[in-house]
Amino acid sequence: MSNSILLLLSVSVGIMVVIQGSINARLGVLLNNALLATSTALVMSASVTLIAVFVTVRQFPSMDQIKTIPAYMWFTGGILSFLAVSLFYYVIPRTGIATAVTFGLAGQVIFATIAGHFGWFGMPVEPISIWKILGMIVMIAGVVLIKTS
Repeated sequence: MSNSILLLLSVSVGIMVVIQGSINARLGVLLNNALLATSTALVMSASVTLIAVFVTVRQFPSMDQIKTIPAYMWFTGGILSFLAVSLFYYVIPRTGIATAVTFGLAGQVIFATIAGHFGWFGMPVEPISIWKILGMIVMIAGVVLIKTS
């Protein structure tokens, strides 16, 4: 798949995050409970994911492969997903979608730059450059401008 298509897919993911965050945050308001909205979203997400797995996966990992995976990897991603989604649904109705997403994106960019520099989580190393630092400064300035306008 070409890099242009991958970048376009990344943009579409950003759009989907805003749509689902808005809809599910509103669900949390209507239910008067962000955790109920979170559980609804995550149950639906798990259901659709399981269907996609059963339709597309041709060979499942062997027990030997499964045994080599560190224990923390089985639950850390799920816990972080729960926390991120729950907090997102809690914050959006109180700050607005633009503020929540903008601050969230700033956090993602800053942390991704640091994690990429060190190659954390087994990802490719992407050294910090002056351009990346400048980009983060511009991003933070943009967040400030969006919040103060």
